[in-house]
Amino acid sequence: MQHIAIISSSKDPAGINIRNNLIEVFNFEKLNEIFDNNDVYQSNEIKNKIIKLYLINEDLIFSENIDKKIPADIFIFASKHRSKENTPSFAVHPIGNWSKSDFGGEEGKLCPSSAVLIKNLFNELNNVAKDMNFELTMEATHHGPHVEKPAVFVEIGSTEKEWNDKNNGKIIAETIMKAIENQNKNYKIAVGIGGGHYCNNFNKIVLRTDLAFSHICPKYHLNKLDEELIKQSIQKTKEKIDFIVLDWKGLGTEKKRIVELLKHLNLEFKRSDKILKD
Repeated sequence: MQHIAIISSSKDPAGINIRNNLIEVFNFEKLNEIFDNNDVYQSNEIKNKIIKLYLINEDLIFSENIDKKIPADIFIFASKHRSKENTPSFAVHPIGNWSKSDFGGEEGKLCPSSAVLIKNLFNELNNVAKDMNFELTMEATHHGPHVEKPAVFVEIGSTEKEWNDKNNGKIIAETIMKAIENQNKNYKIAVGIGGGHYCNNFNKIVLRTDLAFSHICPKYHLNKLDEELIKQSIQKTKEKIDFIVLDWKGLGTEKKRIVELLKHLNLEFKRSDKILKD
């Protein structure tokens, strides 16, 4: 039996919105159980999966080691998203830090990730919200909390208007539940290196092929990417990695060094532009 925890923060209106829709639309039932002074809810069993909803009173990104307090195999954080442009968006991403830990987690440490869950979430978002004028995107690996179980953030962006819109909460609730139902799908699994924070080329690959990404290191962290971090990205993927995908144009001045590093580690790699041409 797989146990899945969906966690929201009382400080986060988007997370509360998603939580309320999960309870209302999918008939989660209140348990005789309290966590962080809040009620815990549970869904009916779905294909040997038990799903519980938790509400915490601190910011999600600073809820360090919450996996030590909640008995679950997978953690889904339901959250708001911010962007400088305030673009309406739905986003999905793994967590951890390639470099500093200014926003939770531990410096230079990635958290376990499930490429299958990320792909399922992103695919479902594109099925459910394809007709909306929203940016639908994966994001590169970033921020906390630090956990040692597979974890993912699913987010509504980027202003109070979007965070509190009940329909947006329903879309994410439906996306989460459908993605959980399809957890057993088989994909080719990769780590992504290069490109922008919003993973434009990796987004296209996920939607057009049977490839799924676990961790993604964006261009702005490539100068910190070393052998140890590459090994972490592979070891902290729930599924077995098949190869590395390089956003070829998005490697900038680090291209030669990254390629030599992967060759030294005897890791197979493929270019994003060639994958998209096939």
